[in-house]
Amino acid sequence: MKYIIVQAGGKGTRLGYLTKNKPKALVPVENLPMLFHLFRKYPDKYFIIIADYKKNVLREYLDAFAEVKYHVVDAQGTGTCAGVGQAIDFIPENQSFMLVWSDLILSEDFCLPKDYQDGANAEYDYTGISRTFSCRWKFENGRFLEESSKEQGVAGLFLFTDKGKLKDVPENGEFVRWLQKKERNFKEVSLAGAREFGLLTEYEKLEPMKCRPFNRISVDGDILTKEALDAQGNRLAERENAWYEKAMRNSVKILPRIYGKSPLRMEYIKGKNIYDCDLNGREKKKVLQKLIEALRGIHQSERILPDFFSMKEAYFHKTMERLAKIGDMVPFAREREIIVNGKKCRNIYFYKHQLEKRLEQLRCNHFCFIHGDCTFSNLMLRENGEPVLIDPRGYFGFTELYGDERYDWAKLYYSIVGNYDRFNLKEFRLEITSQEVFLKISSNNWEDMEDEFFALTGADREEIRLLHAVIWLSLTTYAWQDYDSVCGAFYNGLYYLEDVL
Repeated sequence: MKYIIVQAGGKGTRLGYLTKNKPKALVPVENLPMLFHLFRKYPDKYFIIIADYKKNVLREYLDAFAEVKYHVVDAQGTGTCAGVGQAIDFIPENQSFMLVWSDLILSEDFCLPKDYQDGANAEYDYTGISRTFSCRWKFENGRFLEESSKEQGVAGLFLFTDKGKLKDVPENGEFVRWLQKKERNFKEVSLAGAREFGLLTEYEKLEPMKCRPFNRISVDGDILTKEALDAQGNRLAERENAWYEKAMRNSVKILPRIYGKSPLRMEYIKGKNIYDCDLNGREKKKVLQKLIEALRGIHQSERILPDFFSMKEAYFHKTMERLAKIGDMVPFAREREIIVNGKKCRNIYFYKHQLEKRLEQLRCNHFCFIHGDCTFSNLMLRENGEPVLIDPRGYFGFTELYGDERYDWAKLYYSIVGNYDRFNLKEFRLEITSQEVFLKISSNNWEDMEDEFFALTGADREEIRLLHAVIWLSLTTYAWQDYDSVCGAFYNGLYYLEDVL
C-alpha cells in the first residue's frame, strides 16, 4: 500500500477555540499536529489530503512544514463523503489505499494487515475497529450499524483493495452510512490503543508537553532520560552534552547530576519549574537574586573574543530566515502595519533593514560562557528552594558554548515580562478578525519583578527589550507544531518591537 487519503475537511466545532483559526487536522497533540502523526508513522507514503474548512491555512502550513509527498484537494460537497471522489482520482488503477479521518491517532504498534504491507497484494477490504474509545457507528457480524460502541466502534480508518470500490461515492453525506447501504464485505482490523480527539473535553485531558517534537523524555525513578527523535534533536543533544561538560569543568554549582550521554541521562529534579511555584514578592526576589548570581558566575567563568558575525546570525539572520518560512501562512503578514491588541505595529517584513541597523549597534567587548535558554521552563526549584539550570542551548550564532551575555538576560526577561512559559504551554488565546489581532497570554505572575531584574543585572533596559522582541519573532518556526503559536509569536514580537525599533 502506497497511498493514504486523509479526510481533513471537518470544522472541528466541538474542539471550541482550538479550531477558531485553523482546521482540526492541525490541532497539536503531544507536540505534533494530528495530521503529522500520520506523516511520522508513514513517511514513505503518498498522501491525498481532503481540505475544506480553513483550507488556505492548511495549504500554507503544509507548504511550510510538511516533509512527505502530498497533494491537497478542495472538497466539493458536505459531510465525510465530501472530496473522497476527487481524492481517488489521484490513485492509480489497481492500487490499494487507506482512507482515514484526520483526528484519529494510531498507536505506535499498529500494523497494517499482511496483505497491505509492502510487497503484498491486497485481497480484502478492512474497517478499523476502535476497541478503546466510543464511536457513533459499530461494525458487527459483517454489518455497519448506527449504534454507539467502544468494543466494535467504526473508528474512521478503512482499507480498500482498489479505487473501483469507491467509484460511485456521492459528494454529500456520511461515508459510513453510504457503506452501510452498499452492503460490501469487510474484514476487521483492530485499532486498539488508537486515540480520537473530536471533543474539547477529551483534548483537555492531555498532559501539557514540556519538550519539543524532536525530543522524548522518560523518567525511571531518580533518573531522567532525554532522547533525540530526529536530526535536529541529535544536533541539539550534542551541544547540550558539550555544555554540561564545560559547566562541570568550570565548577558551575546549580546543575543537575549527569549520569551519562547518548542519550543524556541526568538527575530527575524533585521540585517544580519556577513558573509553577506560588511565591510571594519576597520569595521571588530571593530566587531572582540566586538566578542572576548563578548566571553571572557562568558568564564570568570564561571569556573569549567577540564575533560580530555570530551576533548578526543569532539576532538578525536566524530571525529573518525563520520569518521567511511563514510569510504566506500568517494572516496580515503582507500588510505594512498590523493592529495587535489595539496597537498599530510596523510589520517586520517591511522594516527589516531598520531592525538590522538597530541590532548592529549592540556591540560587545567579549563573548562569555552562556546558558543560552534560561527561561523559567529551563529553571527549576528543588524542594529545598534551590534553583537548578537545565536544558542549555550550547551555541550562539556560529559560536559553540560562548556568546553575548545579554542573550541570557533577554531570555530571563522573556519569562519575567513576556510570560513565554505560559505561551509554550498553550495557555493563551488568539483571535484573528478581519482587521486586527487579539492575543492574551496567561501570566507567570513575575511582571512585578521587572524593575528588580534590571537593578540586579545592570542590563540596559532598551537593549533587553529589543532582544526580547527579536526572541519572540524568532520563536515562530521553532514553535512550528502549533499554527496558533506560530502566529501568536509573530504578533507578540511585533507588539514588543514597536516600542523599541
